Amino acid sequence: MFDPTPNTRALVVEDDPNIVDLIRSNLAVRGFDTVVSADGVRTLQLLETEEPDIVLLDLMLPEVDGFELCRQIRERSSVAIIVVSARGGERDKVTAPFSIEELLARITATLRRTRPATAPEAEPAAIIIGELVIDLASQQVTSGGQPVHLTPTEFALLRELATNRGKLLTHAHLLRRVWGHGYETETEYVRVYVRRLRAKLEGAGATPLILTQPRAGYRIAAE
Repeated sequence: MFDPTPNTRALVVEDDPNIVDLIRSNLAVRGFDTVVSADGVRTLQLLETEEPDIVLLDLMLPEVDGFELCRQIRERSSVAIIVVSARGGERDKVTAPFSIEELLARITATLRRTRPATAPEAEPAAIIIGELVIDLASQQVTSGGQPVHLTPTEFALLRELATNRGKLLTHAHLLRRVWGHGYETETEYVRVYVRRLRAKLEGAGATPLILTQPRAGYRIAAE
């Protein structure tokens, strides 16, 4: 599967928040940075300012001619575009029984064709912190040899903290990397999910895994 660098960015042009959350959480787990727009003008602005590697475009946006927007994107950029929309005008797009794996496979194939081959900094297959093992390839976590079930968002947050071990990550950084651009002020999201990770990963009396820097952010202590 395509292994995105930390700068691989997807622009999701979609007005349905449920679909946005589905796509964004699955991309975040795989290391993507996600930008979201439901507006044609904003989409073209983000195309210039964020320079995405791929655009996931819903053609059935309200008050926006998706085909015209697609044409305008193509006039401005050679960025890869994947249409995520219904056929025949029916609005039964990426909802159940939509396969997120099928979309991810299409993204992988498209990026392999459109992005030049580079040698990104190697990321370890797994990160070990005490008895905690974070398998980045399989997206599985074990603690003391026992599996720990994490949601895609929880895993994406843990991955970001673990791959930057020892570094203080601000609320805005974590929100941008895990939830996407436009969420930088929603600090309560980070607090809630850090609390969930602590409940699942930190046993009673154990050394804290995730350290809080008051009014700044979070980090996992360096070895």
